[in-house]
Amino acid sequence: MKTPNPVHTPTVTTGSVELVTTASGGRRKHLALVAMLFAVSMTFIDQTIVAIASPAIQDQLDLSRTGSQWVVNAYLLALAATFALGGRMADVMGPRRMVVLGITGFAVTSALCGATPHGSMAGVWIITFRLLQGFSGAVMIPAALAVVVAAFPVTERGRALAVFFGVSGALTSVGPIAGGFLTQWTWRGIFWINVPIAVLALIITACAQIPSTRRPERIDGRGAALVAVGMGMSVIGFQEAQTWGWTSLATWGCILGGVVVLLVFAVVELRTASPLIQVRIFTDREFVIDNIVLFLAMVAFVPVFFFASLYAQASLGYDANQAGLYLLVLFCGFAPAAQVGGRMLDRDGARRPMILGSALAAAGFALWASRLHEYSLGAQWPFIMMAGAGIGLLLGPASTDAVNRSIDASYGEVTGITQTVRNYAASLGLAVLGTVLTTVLTERLTGSLIDFGVPRGQAAAVAHDAARGGVDSSSILSPTLAEHLHAAVARDFATASQAVFYGMAIALAVCFVAALSYPRRSL
Repeated sequence: MKTPNPVHTPTVTTGSVELVTTASGGRRKHLALVAMLFAVSMTFIDQTIVAIASPAIQDQLDLSRTGSQWVVNAYLLALAATFALGGRMADVMGPRRMVVLGITGFAVTSALCGATPHGSMAGVWIITFRLLQGFSGAVMIPAALAVVVAAFPVTERGRALAVFFGVSGALTSVGPIAGGFLTQWTWRGIFWINVPIAVLALIITACAQIPSTRRPERIDGRGAALVAVGMGMSVIGFQEAQTWGWTSLATWGCILGGVVVLLVFAVVELRTASPLIQVRIFTDREFVIDNIVLFLAMVAFVPVFFFASLYAQASLGYDANQAGLYLLVLFCGFAPAAQVGGRMLDRDGARRPMILGSALAAAGFALWASRLHEYSLGAQWPFIMMAGAGIGLLLGPASTDAVNRSIDASYGEVTGITQTVRNYAASLGLAVLGTVLTTVLTERLTGSLIDFGVPRGQAAAVAHDAARGGVDSSSILSPTLAEHLHAAVARDFATASQAVFYGMAIALAVCFVAALSYPRRSL
């Protein structure tokens, strides 16, 4: 198969040529990058900030535990289900227009989430606007990436996207810290903080004078519905697996049903004159490998924020703010490595940074896991940085190389594909690794309770509840034994987290094997 030459990318019929030729020599391309960073910062921070405030939201709005989970899950579900549509909208209606629409929609829905009233309608209100917030993010992110890609020529694109992914990735770690501080004031602040950020993003976007580009094509509504249903069913299956159980027909009905719908979507797209996604792009071997690498990396990268934060609080005794600082260590490795990866991509192509990055990340996660029982950041930080550096090396090059191979598809459309792959992988990683955590933790806590003299049946029931949200041990244990159990929980949670982090290392090791299959001479 003949490999597309990236030097022809600016001639894709998206209108991107105008932006490259008019802005690449001046400050407008850099303003465009800054504007898009402010825009997507809201979505990346939101991935972690709401989870920190979830207990306060549940308590003050009197939500059920399931309702509280859906405050988090609704946003992720909408993102995953509509990314492909968002990418296509960016191409047909223009990335500038979709960025502005996405920013505005995200700000409005954030304000409405923060204005959730008390009472019986609270759950319906906040979940509905979280869904709309996720859709706004799905419209914004592909358009923002399309603007950045079009603003920089191929020879500068790797470094530009290294900045984009490095900064936006670092912002993900801001979520736990900001969530902890804002929740001390009011949980509503985690949503209202998006409004001034959105206003600033709109102002800088206007100053960047991004050209208005469009493709006079129709949007495939049938394809959009199919991919939304397929992605939505699968993601719901992953999200509810721990509640329904992995042996439940409902779990597998959603997951497999979603996969079947996605296969039908692929067949329909091949027969559609103006499809939502150019399915034939998957005949490009390098594009497929890029997406496999992204998929396997995201199985570890997004879930690590959740599981590392839990470990820091349960085993190290940190509060939410300290747990956020613990995660910042990851980005002390991620941010500089992202810059190195971008330069390697511009100079030699995507193969080297993907191979080196996946190998470094796999080793980093494995060594990090091996140190979890030392209960000290001092013993762990070199390996946390190593894991972050590995992800930083590969993330930008894999994403940028996939976009460079857009062929007759366009930047927004291909970005929609890669973002869909990343979110699908993150949902799978959270589901599978979450099951590993609860299973190992339940077994270990059961053994600890039996050692403390609790009858086996009661020990199993208490451990089951504790592994899924906590339990008051004072009702079944004496104060002395309860104190011993507290230490056992820290130890057992570290053991369960160790299994999770080794799982992440395995995903990155498979990622390394996939990266090795990338053609040597493909630039």
